[in-house]
Amino acid sequence: MKKITLIVLLVFIHIGYSQTSKTITVGILADKSTQETKPLLEKLQNEIKGVVGQSTTIVFKKVLENDFNIEAAKANYQTLLNSDTDIILTFGVINTIVLYQEKNYTKPVIVFGAVNGDFYELPEGQQTSGVDNITYLITPFSYTKDLEAFQSLYDYKKIGIIVDDFMPDILPVKALFDDYFSKRESSYTLIPLKNVSDIGTNFNDIDAVYLTGGFYLSDTEFSSLVTAVNAKKLPSFSAYSIEDVEKGILASNQPETNIDQFFRRIALDVESIIGGTNPSELPMYVEYKNKLSINFNTAKQIGFPLRYSMLGTTDFIGGKNDIKSGISYSIIDIMNGVVEKNLALDVERKNIALSSQDVKTAKSSYLPNVTANASGVYIDPKVAEISNGSNPEFSTSGNIALEQVIYSESAGANITIQENIQKAQQETYNAAELDAILNASVAYFNALILKTNEQIQNQNLQVTKKNLQIANQNFEAGESGKSDVLRFKSQMAQNTQSLIDADNQRLQALNTINQLMNNPIATEIDIEDAEISEGLFKDYKYEDFLEILDDPKLRPSLIEFLVEEAKKNAPELKNINYNVEATQRNYRFNTTGRFIPTVALQGSYSLAFSESGKGITIPVGFPNPPDGTYNVGLNLSLPIFQQNQRNINRQTAKIQEDQLVIQKENVELNIEKNVNDILLDMINQIANIEISKVSEEAAKESLDLTQNAYAEGAVPLIQLIDAQTNYLQSQLASATANYNYLLTSMQLERAIGYFFLMNTEASNQNFIQRANQYILNKN
Repeated sequence: MKKITLIVLLVFIHIGYSQTSKTITVGILADKSTQETKPLLEKLQNEIKGVVGQSTTIVFKKVLENDFNIEAAKANYQTLLNSDTDIILTFGVINTIVLYQEKNYTKPVIVFGAVNGDFYELPEGQQTSGVDNITYLITPFSYTKDLEAFQSLYDYKKIGIIVDDFMPDILPVKALFDDYFSKRESSYTLIPLKNVSDIGTNFNDIDAVYLTGGFYLSDTEFSSLVTAVNAKKLPSFSAYSIEDVEKGILASNQPETNIDQFFRRIALDVESIIGGTNPSELPMYVEYKNKLSINFNTAKQIGFPLRYSMLGTTDFIGGKNDIKSGISYSIIDIMNGVVEKNLALDVERKNIALSSQDVKTAKSSYLPNVTANASGVYIDPKVAEISNGSNPEFSTSGNIALEQVIYSESAGANITIQENIQKAQQETYNAAELDAILNASVAYFNALILKTNEQIQNQNLQVTKKNLQIANQNFEAGESGKSDVLRFKSQMAQNTQSLIDADNQRLQALNTINQLMNNPIATEIDIEDAEISEGLFKDYKYEDFLEILDDPKLRPSLIEFLVEEAKKNAPELKNINYNVEATQRNYRFNTTGRFIPTVALQGSYSLAFSESGKGITIPVGFPNPPDGTYNVGLNLSLPIFQQNQRNINRQTAKIQEDQLVIQKENVELNIEKNVNDILLDMINQIANIEISKVSEEAAKESLDLTQNAYAEGAVPLIQLIDAQTNYLQSQLASATANYNYLLTSMQLERAIGYFFLMNTEASNQNFIQRANQYILNKN
């Protein structure tokens, strides 16, 4: 009995399997296949097989292409009708037109073409084809709506519309555009797409480009087309998808092509037809919302003005951080530029030049002082007549005098003092230069932080837009209330404002860099990124430094070494030392120096040029006076009492010296504190780097899970907002952690008076070796 039951059961299973398992042959018609579309065909076939399941075997016939020829398309369609094909899938404009012209359809047909919605009119409310054995998949493509969206973005006067060269012969595109532009002030010209290399010659009398063709261009050909358009600095708009914008077209009103959505819809239709549903009963429309996208890099390249009002309604492709606008600076470029061109440093250099002049003035005390004069004299003739020839009535003469200081304690002291003041001024400049380099570093890393912040704020805005889309879908499906939609609209406005603020802050940071480098503030610049242990910072031994800072035995030795280096290099201490020397020299001058006399040599020579008038005759027996006379003398001077000024000056110098010594101790104490504080900050930054990585990864995963759960109605709105906010904060923390660490490193280098990036490799290695040796000796 059991055997009979088992046999009967096996028979029923076999009968059931034979009845449910069947083979369906699918034929595919295409206008043209390319290397880019072949993987899509395989994906479609797998999707159909996956949806239909194992109960039906799907066999796909070889794709028949018409190469944009209507007669070939008709022949291909007849070939499938005359074969064992069960279901026909058609793709492309030509096949859509051919199938649309047919009156009867003997086999089920699914049409997914690229015919624009402007070319057909369906009764309002019609959702199915209503024609036996055929269904269409209709997407919201519309040339006229695209042109309206483009004109709202850019008020073009004459637009060039690029169409595939075969399109005007099979569709009334000219009639469509003639009717559209007859109602507007702008005009158009059709540009047939035949040879990409020649298309640029058609751009001379237009101010914008609308791309409706080129779907079958290779990547290289499409790139050439984009290059030709952007080289003319023409705003461009694509009728297809966001992928064209990613490849360099300025804008598109189509969202990212959801190929999975299309393929799933086709697969479901195939499944329904296999299940017995007539294609005429299947829904036609594939709904999605249009969304304006703009390529930011292209906008920058062609000089297209972007308004902040676009941020709330527009997706930007190619973030602002990808743009290399104007000059791109590395941190070394900025450092060197500041040293060479900073105006504040120029002022300090002038101070050095002025102190050099003071030294020259002091040394000039030992240079001879030579004066010359000439005179003409007229004497009363009565007096001249009785002067016996010594004072003629008219006479002219000249005199030259020389004064030469041989030794002066005052002059010597002044020279020494001025030389030390000049050296102190040089150290003041060195300190200002180190501060300027640090300011350059701060400006550079602040700009990087703000640049990253802008990018993250833009990403956060896109997350809000996605959340708003989910909220709309939930609201339309009745799974949530209108309040969720309104809440995300409000948040999108806030995020947009945050993005605007971030953009302005980035521009302000770049203005600061221009100011430091003495560039015109309006100069367009960009900055290169910086990463720990990469590029310029590859010698910043992050792991080695982390190991030393993390070791309680090694850390004190490192601190001691850095404090010693800081004191040795500090220009502030050198400045004080030079001022101490100047003060001590002044003290000595007013103490023992006052007993040293000043020794000077004096001499003069006089010459009579002419004599006339009365009194020029010398009486007989008197010798003739010489025409020229001279004298030489040695002068010693020693001030005895100068109103007690020497004692007062000596006391003042002593007070100044004590003041400088106290100031030096204070600077040394500040140096030691700064080094210790900065090292503690670096420990915090290192911990922040490690923690923020984990935090960002966890926050991203949490946001993805919460978004999916919200879409399914499993979590409330507030939980999604919290997840998004947490992800935003963790992104900002993680993105800026590296910059903050490197910025703190720059602060440490300023504290020790040694910037690695401004020194040679040999000098840096010597510094590191000395540090290692010092730490080894201490341990």
